[in-house]
Amino acid sequence: MRIATTIFLTDETITPVRVARELEQRGFAGLYLPEHTHIPVSRDTPYPAGGDLPAEYGRTLDPFVALAQAAAVTERLALGTGITLIAQHDPIDLAKQAATLDHLSGGRFTLGIGYGWNVEEAADHGVHWPTRRALGSDRLALMRALWADEPTAYEGEFGSVRASHAHPKPVQQPRGPVTGPRTLIGGAAGPKLFERIAREADGWLPIGGRGLSESVPKLRAAWEEAGRDPAHLQVVPYAVRPEPGKLAHYADLGVEEVVLQLPPAEEAVVLRALDAYAAYL
Repeated sequence: MRIATTIFLTDETITPVRVARELEQRGFAGLYLPEHTHIPVSRDTPYPAGGDLPAEYGRTLDPFVALAQAAAVTERLALGTGITLIAQHDPIDLAKQAATLDHLSGGRFTLGIGYGWNVEEAADHGVHWPTRRALGSDRLALMRALWADEPTAYEGEFGSVRASHAHPKPVQQPRGPVTGPRTLIGGAAGPKLFERIAREADGWLPIGGRGLSESVPKLRAAWEEAGRDPAHLQVVPYAVRPEPGKLAHYADLGVEEVVLQLPPAEEAVVLRALDAYAAYL
């Protein structure tokens, strides 16, 4: 099983360069970074985990800039977003960012996408909350038109692009309905999410990894119903706090990669966490 990590990198934590170098030297498989552009002070949306929103949510580094630094100082470390709030992005710009990072890293980029929880943050980006998932799908389809080998136009419900010259292209070749970097979708288990994953992605990025015994068979059923090869489905439990039996349970479910949560802290604290996680490599 590949053991990757995620961390809220901020202006107060270990730097992208230092954590990336340490991860690669120690044999970890990857680094995934979350995204929040800003956290409005006036906010009615509750923090999903309960209680006060941790300070790091309002201090996160831009994941694409941070991952570019990580790519520049590593050779093997996989790099991903966990997650990109796709509805909050201009899709033409995001397509260029993702393709450039994938190109410069030699195909090491995973585009983890999700639809968010913070209504106020999304509203400042002009996102109408009830349509955010449909908007995300539309933007992903537009991006894939730009990633196509030949100039390809796209006309969607929320946006369009003319047939265009758009380079660089992502390194990974098309597979089934998916074009572009490895793409994982985050979100809570349910038939609508699973249908979307089967139609648009390489797999699922479930936060915390709870309840997979019940949900993974349902996702596999939706995947096969969409005509996808069962061997190609990827389930990547995300932001996991590891325990000895937990990873073995994931392996029994066919999981081949897990993303462990690192503390959003200064270098010494993060390195101690990596020392503790070394037992799972």
